[in-house]
Amino acid sequence: MIRSMWALFKKDLQSEIRTRYAINSLGMFIIVTVSVILFSLGSEKLAQNLTGGLFWVVVFFTAMSGLSRAFVSEEERGTVMTLHLIARPTVILGGKLFFNLGLIFLMNSVTFLLFSGFFETFVFKSPDIFLLVFIFGNIGIAVAATIIAAIIAKASGKATLYPVLSFPILLPLMLIVIDLTKTSLEGTTYTDAGIELSFLACYDIVMLVISYLLFDFIWKD
Repeated sequence: MIRSMWALFKKDLQSEIRTRYAINSLGMFIIVTVSVILFSLGSEKLAQNLTGGLFWVVVFFTAMSGLSRAFVSEEERGTVMTLHLIARPTVILGGKLFFNLGLIFLMNSVTFLLFSGFFETFVFKSPDIFLLVFIFGNIGIAVAATIIAAIIAKASGKATLYPVLSFPILLPLMLIVIDLTKTSLEGTTYTDAGIELSFLACYDIVMLVISYLLFDFIWKD
């Protein structure tokens, strides 16, 4: 099964390397968004408690800009029936999730480097805790975005429907990661952040289980 998921991941990766649709669109979105923030600030210094929130706002809208392509691209190319015939639903979900995980970690690492380079206040007193927040947050976004992309793949008005469905599902996650990022900037301990970190881990696990249980019905319908 892992080998089949890896094969599907490589297929999507090779397709993305040829077209560079998602990478180009996400990269341009990140660069333009950060540039607009910098130009808006001018010579003013961004408050530390705002940089964490802005970082995750950019992350959220970056995900909305490109992660829906996981299944929409299959519909556009007319390859959905082929996937139905050659792979089980679990394999398809796993392969698409691996691709979205790789994409979101790559893009958000670029976002992190840009924020670290351009915003003086984006310096963490608890970098180890932020690393966990970054990992759990990206996994949660990728899992939720993947299953939502499968739901809206056959619908009309995909561009509008995707963020509308994503926002209420990702809102609890975003509130927690923004709060944890703020405390990581100011300095915190594992004892103080333990409950929220546990919530992030549970959120990721619950989304993975729900996606696994529902995807078979979503994919066949």
